[in-house]
Amino acid sequence: MTTTVTLTGTGVPFPSAERAGPGVLVSYDGVHLQIDAGRSTLMRLAQAGISAHQLSALLLTHLHSDHVSDVADLAHTRWLLDHMHGTGPLPVVAADGHAPVFVQRVLTANEYDVDVRVRHVQDGSPEVTGHWFDLPDTPTEVWRSPCGRVGVAAVRVRHEPVEQAVGYRISTPDGVVVVSGDTRVCEEVAALAAGADVLIHEACRRTALAEFVKGTRFETIFSYHADTVELGEMAQRVGVPHLVLTHLIPEPTSPEQVAEFEAEVRKGGFEGRVSVGHDLMPVTLGEAPDAGATTTMPPGASPLHQT
Repeated sequence: MTTTVTLTGTGVPFPSAERAGPGVLVSYDGVHLQIDAGRSTLMRLAQAGISAHQLSALLLTHLHSDHVSDVADLAHTRWLLDHMHGTGPLPVVAADGHAPVFVQRVLTANEYDVDVRVRHVQDGSPEVTGHWFDLPDTPTEVWRSPCGRVGVAAVRVRHEPVEQAVGYRISTPDGVVVVSGDTRVCEEVAALAAGADVLIHEACRRTALAEFVKGTRFETIFSYHADTVELGEMAQRVGVPHLVLTHLIPEPTSPEQVAEFEAEVRKGGFEGRVSVGHDLMPVTLGEAPDAGATTTMPPGASPLHQT
């Protein structure tokens, strides 16, 4: 079997025609894990050939709106498909605390629609199966697939003042994928990424924004997002062979700006493979590209843009 990773969204809160909200799909032998569900996740999954009823679990890194705005769509659409596929409730994995309350509110948001559909064709109301875990200070297993071959560990990350923010480490027989969630560069993610094959990490180009946000409230963005230079240093120190950048701040609007993300990671000392993420970018574990290779957008892709 082969483990595949698909970036279902590489954007930020500002809407973009090219980038959906944050999300990563990790698949192995019928196990499909969706990490976060930002804007248009359901549509990106459809483009990747995955339906809501096929998801083995939805993993939430934290409750910033840009990471969870499509949770309602995923849960509701899975419920609509249940009478055809008999899939059952959507398993949701998240740190205990705010997440159970949020998910329950999501399920009640469409009460009228649910009532009408139950009278017409649906059996029962939308449900999830919550896998809530205590916030771990060290990498701790929080979920395992029924087949036993795919495991998920979590650790707290540094996205304060956001509470209960975590990153995930997904292990399959092919290797290990780590998804940072939103965080500044921190030792918790370094520990999570030790020995990983792929690190998917948010990236913020401080040098591109510093003058623009100087003296404004937006300057605080640097306190809880990962500077690209610091990220390159950490990834090199940990020995990650493949670094994938996502949640790109600011979103690149040209090939030159894409290249600047890589250049800053290189400035931090990273010598492995760099992929500057775009929506639906695929990554396959077990690939053996040359060290120092770079992946950006595919040939002919339209320029990316954002305000």
